[in-house]
Amino acid sequence: MKKFLLPLFFLFCITAFGQTKVEGMVTDDSGMPVAFANIIFINSSEGTITNDNGHFYLESDETYDAIKISFIGYETKVIELTQKVNYGLEIVLAESAEALQEVVVYTGKQSKKNNPAIEILKKIWAKKRQNGVRMFDQYQYDKYEKIEFDLNTIDSAMIKSKLFKGLEFMFEDLDTSRITGKTYLPIFLNETFSKVYGDNNLDREKEDVLGNKNSGFSGNQAITAFVEDLYSDYNIYNNYLKFFDKSFTSPLSKTGVDVYNYVLSDSTFIDNKWCYNIIYYPRRKNELTFKGDFWVNDTTFAIKKINMQVTKSANINWVKDIYIEQDFDVVNDSVFLLKRDYMLSDFSFTKKEESKGVYGKRTTVFDNYNFNIPRTEDFYKAVSDPYDPRVFEQDSAFWKNARLEQLNDDEAGIFNLLDTLKTVPKFRTYYDLVSILGSGYIEIDKWNIDLGDIYSSVGVNDAEGIRLRGGARTYFGQNDMWRLEGYMAYGFDDKKFKHGFQGKFLLDRKNRLIISGGNRRDIEQLGLSLTSTNDVMGRSIASSSLVTVGTNDRLSNINLSTFNIEIEPFTNVKLNIGSSYRELSSALPDAFSLDYVDSTLPTGISSEVKQFDISTTLIYTPGKRTIGYGVERSDINDDYSTIFIKYTHGIDGFLESDFDFKKLQFSYTQPWQVGGFGRLTTSIEAGKTFGAVPLSLLSVIPGNQTLFTIYNVFPNLDFYEFVTDTYVTVHLEHNFNGRLFSRIPFLRKLNLREIIGVRGAWGELSEENIALSAPTNIPLQAPTDKLYWEYSFGVGNIFKIFRIDFNFRGNYLENPDARRFGVTGSFGFSF
Repeated sequence: MKKFLLPLFFLFCITAFGQTKVEGMVTDDSGMPVAFANIIFINSSEGTITNDNGHFYLESDETYDAIKISFIGYETKVIELTQKVNYGLEIVLAESAEALQEVVVYTGKQSKKNNPAIEILKKIWAKKRQNGVRMFDQYQYDKYEKIEFDLNTIDSAMIKSKLFKGLEFMFEDLDTSRITGKTYLPIFLNETFSKVYGDNNLDREKEDVLGNKNSGFSGNQAITAFVEDLYSDYNIYNNYLKFFDKSFTSPLSKTGVDVYNYVLSDSTFIDNKWCYNIIYYPRRKNELTFKGDFWVNDTTFAIKKINMQVTKSANINWVKDIYIEQDFDVVNDSVFLLKRDYMLSDFSFTKKEESKGVYGKRTTVFDNYNFNIPRTEDFYKAVSDPYDPRVFEQDSAFWKNARLEQLNDDEAGIFNLLDTLKTVPKFRTYYDLVSILGSGYIEIDKWNIDLGDIYSSVGVNDAEGIRLRGGARTYFGQNDMWRLEGYMAYGFDDKKFKHGFQGKFLLDRKNRLIISGGNRRDIEQLGLSLTSTNDVMGRSIASSSLVTVGTNDRLSNINLSTFNIEIEPFTNVKLNIGSSYRELSSALPDAFSLDYVDSTLPTGISSEVKQFDISTTLIYTPGKRTIGYGVERSDINDDYSTIFIKYTHGIDGFLESDFDFKKLQFSYTQPWQVGGFGRLTTSIEAGKTFGAVPLSLLSVIPGNQTLFTIYNVFPNLDFYEFVTDTYVTVHLEHNFNGRLFSRIPFLRKLNLREIIGVRGAWGELSEENIALSAPTNIPLQAPTDKLYWEYSFGVGNIFKIFRIDFNFRGNYLENPDARRFGVTGSFGFSF
């Protein structure tokens, strides 16, 4: 009886909403699937196209009684719909000899010459700057955004599984996706209402958030930041659209003719405007492209409606499907404005049709456009506080008016569902597990403390042997105004305890005035970065690497105390004034010496440096986006540049400090999206130390004796192989994201990604500094006579998580134990 009732239950669920639903397959006379065939409801502009396997699903809130199926080279077919829900349709298209004779160039790969679709595309390029809000001096509009996450592909086996035992009530309200036809259960919903103001003459825009309502995992900053990064804004008129850190070629791109086939399919009136319908689909597999169609006006050549769906073969991980649709409103003969933007992402471990996953959906509705209302520049500088408590406390009356698109029954039910789930112990267990794996911390809510991080619990190095570490931090919420954290560690070989603790306090939220300080006594692998560490809680991967290349015994004891004052006077401009006191000595003095000449001692040699310094640091990160307003914030994006300037003054005599010196350092890091050719990351660093200092205070060209791929280091250099007081380094790394491998037939299906890198370093070391550290057993050498350089070739996305780099040393092969070649690798989850 249960087996009989369950299908009826699902049938009811998927037919309870929507007026017309159609699903099926399109094949030719021989039974082969017809990919990218056009499916449209008769007498409408609502449609879709078949996927690579000829499958389609189409849904509308309106009632229709027929669909039309067409594709160039085949006879157009009309199918009558006898009921609201029509599943399992098997549609066979017959080849049209007449059509093939007339438009033979449009079969399969489309010609770029004498193609009316491409002629229309050229006119879109010419007119695109004249459409929308950019035509006016000033503009303003209301913006309502709704982000939702759903469990999808829910079946009886999933409901009955042990995983959801005791949580069956979750599945009482299921809906069906109008895009994929799969059942889903909403589990997260975020709503935001804001007013946007812009001035094209001043090149200014600001968004005032007036309301924000969250259900689901609103207290988890990591999830919230992920959602924000996931759904960044995009413009379909741009040549490339960035999703999941990948650049997809837009179907409206000027380079689109090289990667897409275009077909002029239909024309009709939409909102009393004559529009053309153009179908597009990729010329090659495994590239970051879409398939779909768009409607374009015949006089202004502005897009009226566009649908985009990522092809199954696209080289992107963990995302089975991406579907985008945008509708534009006709204001007059020359102005089309974005009215509605909808994006659906289907996250899954595999791209198999039956695989289960999570839908991520964003709906943005725009309304109440007004133009040419001038405002002062001060108006745009006065940015509202999106974290004002009043924004999160708006009542039901506010949301009734603010929702430019009303919630359906399932969306409205999320709030009640999540309130119930939070009281279920089993659900809390699942949630806690995911949170621990994501953040690395175990939450102890009743104490307002997090334990961790768990990923630093165990380590191994030559000085400590096996090392255990345990830590904790205060955590009242993601926007804490202060935070304390600390750790204890123990090495089983040296039989010593180590520790670190730190406190941060946010004194002024507007200017982000923060004071912080702490102490750390530990063993560390210095020389992995050109800037000396002032982080009393961090630890480099080289300090506890399980496997090293060559002998890695150049570890140091460090006792570091810091105090810092930080302020952000302007957005993304951070100024830090701080002081530090450090004591440095070798952790393995028999193998690695940090001795230096000290005429004040009877032996004339000192093995420990005591140094006090003050520093001023300026960090500028244009384009950086963050979330939260507490003492610690989360970054949303990673495509911003970073300019770093630091001045350090070491003071002799204060707190028994040993040396007086000045150091100036500069770095600039810039990621570049090179259109459809992937992502190039560039960085340059330069610095100079004025005054005599020993080895422990010099600038070491960062080497890498681990097997991990680490950016901004030289993988074929040993630690302390090159030491400088003046230096310049350059790093270039380009990830093609599979652009090249996708053109090689036997590699295409593996979705591998190719990475190339080039690195160089030049430096000097004065005779005075060499003499000061003369007793050391480290050969003091700088790459002065010729630039040291390396190059590498890498393969990423191996089994979706691994990357291997093959690193080659360009010169200085005569150095003792010089490593000509090395292999490094890394693993991680990325799109």
